[in-house]
Parts: sequence; C-alpha cells; structure tokens
Amino acid sequence: MTAELSNDASTGPDDKLSPTAKRAIRGACFGFTVDYFDIYLPVVALTPAIAYFQAEHTSASTAATLSYITLAVTLIGRPVGALVFGRIADITGRKRATMISVAGAGVCTLLLGLLPGYQTIGWTSMALVLALRFVGGVFMGGEYSSANPLAMESSPKRLRGLVGGLIAASYPIGYIAISVVVAIMFQFTPAGSPDSPYVQWGWRIPFFVGAALSAAFLLYYRRVEESTVFTRTRAAAKRDPLSELVTGTNRRTLLQVLLLMTGMWFTVQATLSATPALLSTVIGLPSATVNTGLLVANVFVALGYVSLALLGQRFGRRRMLVISGIWTVLVAPVVFVGMIRQGYTAAAGQGAVFPVMALATVALVLTVSPWGIVSTYILERFSTSVRASGYGIGYSLAVIIPGFYAFYMLGLKSVMPYAYTPIVLIVLGGALTVAGALLGPETRDVDIR
Repeated sequence: MTAELSNDASTGPDDKLSPTAKRAIRGACFGFTVDYFDIYLPVVALTPAIAYFQAEHTSASTAATLSYITLAVTLIGRPVGALVFGRIADITGRKRATMISVAGAGVCTLLLGLLPGYQTIGWTSMALVLALRFVGGVFMGGEYSSANPLAMESSPKRLRGLVGGLIAASYPIGYIAISVVVAIMFQFTPAGSPDSPYVQWGWRIPFFVGAALSAAFLLYYRRVEESTVFTRTRAAAKRDPLSELVTGTNRRTLLQVLLLMTGMWFTVQATLSATPALLSTVIGLPSATVNTGLLVANVFVALGYVSLALLGQRFGRRRMLVISGIWTVLVAPVVFVGMIRQGYTAAAGQGAVFPVMALATVALVLTVSPWGIVSTYILERFSTSVRASGYGIGYSLAVIIPGFYAFYMLGLKSVMPYAYTPIVLIVLGGALTVAGALLGPETRDVDIR
C-alpha cells in the first residue's frame, strides 16, 4: 500500500532537510539511544547486582533465570506499547505519543532505581522489578512507534535510507553508553559479594542516569514540531487505525512485515544476544575481555547500519534485504563456527583472544547490519493513517517467538553441541528474512510525504 503523493511544505525543497526535519531526526536518534540504554539496564547494570533482590542462598540457576526474565518481560511489554502508542500516534499525533511514552519509561526507570531490596521487603522487591520492567517496556515500545514515523515523514525521499540508518545506529550507541556508565561504576563501587558497594547501592546510579536521559529527551523534544503529513491525512481518516490495519491490503502488508521481522529477530537473538554468554560462560573466555571486544564490535555494527542503509537507498531496500538474508544463511554460519573453534582454542591457552573477537565482530556485522534498512522499509510499507501502528506492531510483535531463543538452544542441545546451536537459529532467521522480503514490494520510490 503506497503512501500519499504530496510534498510537505514545511520541509522546503524535496531534496533538502529543513531545520524542522533536522530536529525531528535528531529527536528520533536521541530517543532510540535512550530506549536502548533503558532496555539494556537489566542486562548490563542489574545482573551484577541481582543478589540485592534475592534471598541469600538463591541458586545460581535461579538467579540466572530471573536475570533472563527481567529482560524478557521488557521485550514482551514493547509490543503492547507499540499497540497502544502506535494507535495514539495515528489518532492524536506522533509528538504527543512520543512525549507520553518517554515520560512513562523515565518514571519507571527512576522508580526501579529507588527500590528496596530483599532484606527490606523480601521477594516483593523482585516482583516490583519485574512489574516496573514490564510497564517500562510498554512505554519503551511507544517511543520508536511514534518518533520514528515523525522523523521519516519529515525526510525527503532521497535521504530516507540514510535517516533510517542513522536512527538504527543509535541502538549500539545506547548499548555502548550503558556499558561505559557501568564500567565507571565498577571502578568506584566494586562488585562481587552481596555486601559489595555496587550490589548494595552502586547499581542505582545507571538507572538514575537513564531517568535523566529521558528527562533531557523530553526537554529537547518539546521543540520538535508535529508531522504535517500526519496533520493533513488524519483529518480525512474515517476509521480507527487498528481496525484499518487488520483489514484488506494493510493486513497482508502486516503479515508480510511480521514474517520478515521474525527472521530478523531470530538472527539478532542468535548472535547479538547469545554471543556474550556463549563466549564467557560456555567457552570460558574472560568476561572483561569479551565485554571490551563486544563494545568495539558495536562500533563496527553502527557503521554497518549506515552502510547497509545507503546500499538500500542505492540499489533498493527489498533487494538488499534479500541479499543480506542469503549471506546470513551461507556466510554467517561459517564465520560463527570459526569464532567458536577459535574461542575454545583461546580458552585452552593455545591461541589469542583477538581472532575470536574479530570473528565475532564479522558475525555481528553480517547479521545485525541489515537492521539499518528495516525501519525505513517498514515505514514505507504503510500509509500515513496506520503508519505508526503498522510500524510499531510489525517491528515489535515479531520479537515474541525469537525472544525465547535460549529455550530453543537448550532443546537443540540434545542433537548438537550447545555452543553451535545458535547456527540453526541464524540459518532459520536468514531464510525467513529472504522469504519475507520476497513477498513484499520495493519501497524505495514510495513518496510517504
């Protein structure tokens, strides 16, 4: 379904970015950075201090499971937020939905940083962590469902690919930022035993930083203007956006996007999410070395986002999604096998860690960089009246099945070595990506303004 063929007078010439458009794009990038900073708070900042919320003799497996669930409930909340705030963005405006969702996420982050621990209120503390992470995930799902459509609707056609790539590149920036904050905290508040400074209070600081970033975003976003494309189109809309989204051509579009994004989520979970624990816990490489290596890898991933976005703008987004799915099936598994083998060699003291992290970087770039195309492609697939809802739901709902990747890996362990189980998910993700892209049209020349 193509979008309206009209120019946005507020953005000036069709091939240039006006100050209004630049503010909207910077806001989307800033928002995505804050979003992913908050997402990785439980993984990076809270996991070393999870003992603060648990009984003294909690088993290691239970503690690990609770850490996983803390992230899982956040991811489950995001599709709910996309459903709620995508509809709000399509009815009342992209800017309003963005402001409400970021404010809500910031409050949840602040409240979590103020929570008492197990010694004060028992297991209620862990229950509150999970509840706040779920509600926070709902609000987080609203941020990109509303801010990204506004930015894209403000962008001229020839720059939409680059804008989408820059927004996507904000994700690794958020990951790097939270990792740096936690690394600084470790220097001043050492972690380790349940009585260590980081476990007792140091973990709170990254959450306060996350809340402060949300507040800074809100101050900035007050200057962003509402999308004039939305303002014009919504006045003529006759149906509720969710009702319109699940009927006719929009329903077929949504199903195609969900198939594509299921494949994309499988690959990112099998590489980006699984690799840290695989290298440090399963293979036995030093955690600090792995974390440092992955920080560097994320710099290359950010560059990969922008590079794939530009290639999609030059040769077609659908074409590049198909090609990236093919190399995910054929090339990425080979690199991943090399990383695992070299990792075992290094862990045995018979090789260096650098080649392991170099191969990990290549695997991540191959499988994650195509996400630089995704936001632009999905937003171009939906018309203005359902764009925020279609984008948010298509982007987020598809994460649910791949989100249980850890359990699939455990199941595959019965037929193959555990360290190699992500390869099955990588191949599956690449195949679904190719199928999803082939079922959709090319969108590069759609005029969404």
